[in-house]
Amino acid sequence: MQRKISVIGAGKTGATTAQRLAERNYADIVLFDVVEGLAEGEALDLLESGPILGFDSMVTGVTIKDGQGYEHLAGSQIVIMTGGIARKPGMSRDDLVKTNQKIMHGWAEAIKEHAPQSILIVLSNPVDAITQYAAHVTQFPRERIIGQAGILDSARFRTFIAQELNVSVQNVDAYVLGSHGDEMVPLPRYTTVAGIPLPELLSADRLEALVKRTRTGGAEIVNLLKTGSAFYAPSAALAEMTDAIVLDRKKILPCTVRLDGEYGLSGVFAGVPVKLGAGGAEEIVKWKLTDEEVVALHKSAQAVREVLKVMGI
Repeated sequence: MQRKISVIGAGKTGATTAQRLAERNYADIVLFDVVEGLAEGEALDLLESGPILGFDSMVTGVTIKDGQGYEHLAGSQIVIMTGGIARKPGMSRDDLVKTNQKIMHGWAEAIKEHAPQSILIVLSNPVDAITQYAAHVTQFPRERIIGQAGILDSARFRTFIAQELNVSVQNVDAYVLGSHGDEMVPLPRYTTVAGIPLPELLSADRLEALVKRTRTGGAEIVNLLKTGSAFYAPSAALAEMTDAIVLDRKKILPCTVRLDGEYGLSGVFAGVPVKLGAGGAEEIVKWKLTDEEVVALHKSAQAVREVLKVMGI
């Protein structure tokens, strides 16, 4: 029986995520949106690319209207949440919180009812707090509710490093922990280029400049696009997470999960190294951090807690 993956939101990120997953040919895809006809149109266009690209995945679109359509979530092994309003120039991720909290509430209730055994992957911003809110509503165990943040941030960091050093991005390994935003925690000490630690290759000033650009990487794209936000890289990050789960790769990736004492934090969602496999977030990997890195991670978690206060949880 073919696997089923539901993608909530048929905007650029959701549709591109559906495309990436359909082309992998390991699951049928159901694309949801509240805009009438949008999900159906995107799904049909994707489906008709199958004969050319050689995939047989069924791609279906569903419009949610007057509370109807949620039942199509049933049977989903994975649900990917991309729905929500996108940032506009000058808007911080925290500005999004009230609107996206309301959007997540309805979907979380529907997922809890119709796909109670699914693994939920959340992209909607501010992702750490929205993921925690989804967990609050669904009451899913922590291994089955995961936020996407650090993979995207790490990819941006790797891109900027590769450009700086004029090397292939494939030679760069980098990790960014903490919250997805201004308080993210890039780890130069755990970043290597062809095995060489990054601090040995760049001056402190250049390193700090790349860290700063990584922290503002999303805003940089928003300001350039004017009317939207990033979607190619976020959808690629979602696909990498989905691959790790569907194919049981046991891949260690920076993801947003609930911490229960790890890294000295409890009761808060933050980005840490996570082993992703068929069970979802199967293990939180403990790295030895310096005192400075621990302080930065705790500061990042506190930023999430401040958003949670705004959300009332």
